[in-house]
Amino acid sequence: MRWGIAGYGWVARDYMVLGIAAAGGRVTTVADPSPAARALAVAAGLAAYETTEAMLAAGDVDIVYVATPNDAHVGPVRAAAAAGVPVLCEKPIAATLEQAEALADAVAGRPLYGTAFDQRHHPAHRAMAAAIAGGEIGRPVAVRIVYACWVAPDWTPDGLVHDNWRADPVRAGGGAVIDLALHGLDLAERLLGEPLVDLAIMLQRRIHAYPVDDGGMLTGRTVAGVLFQSHVAYNTAEVLPRRRLEVLGEHGLLVATDTMGQTAGGTLTRRCAKSGVETAVAFDAVTSPFSAQAAAFMAAVRGGPHDFSMPRDLALMRLFDAAYQDARRCL
Repeated sequence: MRWGIAGYGWVARDYMVLGIAAAGGRVTTVADPSPAARALAVAAGLAAYETTEAMLAAGDVDIVYVATPNDAHVGPVRAAAAAGVPVLCEKPIAATLEQAEALADAVAGRPLYGTAFDQRHHPAHRAMAAAIAGGEIGRPVAVRIVYACWVAPDWTPDGLVHDNWRADPVRAGGGAVIDLALHGLDLAERLLGEPLVDLAIMLQRRIHAYPVDDGGMLTGRTVAGVLFQSHVAYNTAEVLPRRRLEVLGEHGLLVATDTMGQTAGGTLTRRCAKSGVETAVAFDAVTSPFSAQAAAFMAAVRGGPHDFSMPRDLALMRLFDAAYQDARRCL
């Protein structure tokens, strides 16, 4: 299937293009207002346009992947939906709840829409969900996440000078928390098979000199009473342990280490609550979450069963936004 990319930044170039190819798809064209980004696309053998509308008019795409800054999601999604083209949009849905609501209206009744919560597709997390559903740790008690990285004000993915929009309160909609926390929230719902109904957030602006949060702690509860806790941050050095996912159950503990992120691999173990014995849980350590996500979306476009859902994602965004706005007033 032919993919067009709206927003040819480093995530799209370094991860999604490779993920699409590994899943059997093909990126054919790019839309980006930046001449430099379009030049990179042309150098990679892709067609390049200034707008999503022009890219769609060329008629060389079956799917559009939107990877613009958060506040620029609505336009490309609306254009793709109006053209009858399925669209996969990066998380968060948008920079603000108002924009997210507008985006949801744009895709209502249109071809398939998916939010790119790639972590729900990571093979380790799929294996973890299967273990939980199979009763291997009994009734879940709590989900605990640490998902952190280092994003300084002058952060750049490749050593070149870049505009770090992730620290811009308008284009990003916030800082570390809106960028990272929604992955864990969505993943918890996927692992447990039930929605979160309560959420509270505490923010910090502790290390970096920019006008958004550089860290946050989230606590919540699912509809069945499973507790949720997540620490996300832009102020944690890359060499420190910073990616860990735990699901505690009455009969055991599942621990995924170095699975949350853009790359394949990591480890997954189960510790028995009676014996304390720890065993490895097998999963596909070669396929990246981007590749698994691209494969899942293409299968959905072909009419296969899937779990992409705008109503679910919008409900999560509403829950998150209420807690996030409360937290920002206290920062």
